[in-house]
Amino acid sequence: QVQLMESGGGSVQAGGSLKLSCAASGGTIIAYCMGWFRQVPGREREGVAAIGRMSGTNYGQSVEGRFVVSRDNDKNSIYLEMNSLKPEDTAKYYCAATRVWDCTVPAIQNDAHHWGQGTQVTVSS
Repeated sequence: QVQLMESGGGSVQAGGSLKLSCAASGGTIIAYCMGWFRQVPGREREGVAAIGRMSGTNYGQSVEGRFVVSRDNDKNSIYLEMNSLKPEDTAKYYCAATRVWDCTVPAIQNDAHHWGQGTQVTVSS
């Protein structure tokens, strides 16, 4: 079973950038739709980005144009480059994998089969 571990979170000022990494073990990510969702305590999970098996991408409306998701199947890893960060991006970010064929942000948000323990991102104004 695929296990996922996120890294790269931290604190940054508004307008800054961070790059999150997600390393998979126990299996290969090549057959999975991969992506990221985030969550703030007391609020619902929010899908952020999805990247398909052929590396097609799509993004949540709130991050479109600012975040870039990528994958490296040889390294069994995915990444999330976050630019022009805003205080409302503050959340715990989770790497997720789903076997759903149609790789979309809602699939990552609602149908994840595996996810990691998350990494905190805090953006100050």
